[in-house]
Amino acid sequence: MRSPGALLTVMAAATLLLTACGSERASSANAGAGPAGGASTTRVDDPGKDGVRITSLTLPAASPSPTRRTSVSADALPRDGDSGISATFDVTNHGTKTLTYSINFTFMSSDGGAMSGQSATVRDVGPGRTVRGTVRAGQLPPSTPRITRVKVLDVTKVPAGEAPAQPGTCPASGIRVSADRGDAAMGLRIVGLHLDNCGARDYTVDGYPELELLDDDLDPVGGIRILHGSGGITTGAGPDEQPRRVLLKPGESARASLVWRNTTEAGTPVDVPHVRVRAKTGAAPVTVTPHLDLGTTGKLGVRPWVKAER
Repeated sequence: MRSPGALLTVMAAATLLLTACGSERASSANAGAGPAGGASTTRVDDPGKDGVRITSLTLPAASPSPTRRTSVSADALPRDGDSGISATFDVTNHGTKTLTYSINFTFMSSDGGAMSGQSATVRDVGPGRTVRGTVRAGQLPPSTPRITRVKVLDVTKVPAGEAPAQPGTCPASGIRVSADRGDAAMGLRIVGLHLDNCGARDYTVDGYPELELLDDDLDPVGGIRILHGSGGITTGAGPDEQPRRVLLKPGESARASLVWRNTTEAGTPVDVPHVRVRAKTGAAPVTVTPHLDLGTTGKLGVRPWVKAER
């Protein structure tokens, strides 16, 4: 279970788009058309994680095959662009619902050190379908040790119809809901919820977002009190705003916050990977993945919507 601050600090989003049926292919914004001239591609026998598995690793011609326990050293790579290191992967949906996958990858050196963290989103993978994609290591500093392998770090799945909108796009509702990576200090956790009016009409919220806590199987998590305001969690996060009506004109945004502590005392710690968010009663749900490590506190605070400053 990770806290919001525990992800690798170097993450580059690669959005993957579904294109066909059966054994399908996905392309990413930073994926190349294939190995560059002279590049070496090695098949990978990877058991995978949560339906995602690495199938091959591509390295520039600057080094021998990684099967001989050598690989690319950054000082042999171009200084002005992509390292040329990439991996292909398969995403297979073994479930019964169409899902959107968020995947974190780690490109690693021979001693297991993480050299480059990358992320990808694979949307609308139907039941029983397999989607193939590519993730690149990106630019690497000259001092980077040799990279020899890539690993699936973690996988998050949400119902495709409830996935946060792709960056730069606007849902049919005209309202975009998302969560940030949050902040963690001295056991106190705060994750921001963001509401953007990307449509053509005014949009009004009044008070608090509606929340539903979900487990890894997207089933409701019981036994957690959702408190209005953060006063029942901490006094160290500043005073709560009073709930009020917020009118958002096209292009305007609002924010709210989830606040909790990960204190662990007597009992079984509770982790909540997913939160289903409705901006207001009757709004379309959006499932975000803040990974709430609630410990044994049994409670989560939510602050009301307030208009975000431009």
